[in-house]
Amino acid sequence: MTSSPRAHSFNAAAVQYGASRPSYPSALFDSVEEFLGHSLAGARAADVGAGTGIATALLCERGAEVIAVEPGEAMAVEFRRLLPDVPIVRGDGNALPLAASSRDLITYAQSWQWTDTKRSVPEALRVLRSDGALAIWWNTTAFDVPWIRAQHERVAHHCGVPPRSVVRPDDREAVRLAGLTGLRVVRRQIRWQRRVTLDTHLANISTRSAFLVLEQAANRAFLVGERRRLREAFPDEVVEETYLVDLLVASRP
Repeated sequence: MTSSPRAHSFNAAAVQYGASRPSYPSALFDSVEEFLGHSLAGARAADVGAGTGIATALLCERGAEVIAVEPGEAMAVEFRRLLPDVPIVRGDGNALPLAASSRDLITYAQSWQWTDTKRSVPEALRVLRSDGALAIWWNTTAFDVPWIRAQHERVAHHCGVPPRSVVRPDDREAVRLAGLTGLRVVRRQIRWQRRVTLDTHLANISTRSAFLVLEQAANRAFLVGERRRLREAFPDEVVEETYLVDLLVASRP
């Protein structure tokens, strides 16, 4: 994985990350199974950049035999606390500590962007069996929900980063941006929602990498303002978050 401060910032908030980050919808794993042409039950999978194990747990629920790969010490500690029966190794997506042709599926949930695709794509292909697949995905912003779009812009301004474009890349551009050109790739976009307390919603914001590298007093002030705004929109302090999972599943051509 990249050595940038943002890539390693999650270790400072591992417990909060595991408690507040959104999970993923069942339809995502249905799509992965459709691509594979069989159930995940019994599939040998590696979840890379596994963090606290949010995606790992869902793969296990589908019956996959999962090994997690995680570079961060604090994240790995939290993973072991939450999923004590799942093996985890410290490792890097650019140099996987896994045997060649040993996995049916390699997944990157919210973590592909931290790799150097010139290295991570060949590494995935090395570790995958000939008929295996690489699945990468992100929970992305539902820009058609006005309050979510407005909040995204406020967070970006606070973090000093440009807001994401509301125009999503088409399939060809998404494949190029992910470094998967030349592979057989299927893309799915899956809309889903979750209802969480206002406290959980704000905690999730505070685990974002661009947020974690900032001065904490400024972050606390920002979150006070967000709490005030959201109480007006959600007086019962239960927030309905909407996500669009962007999934790319790739295999050898």
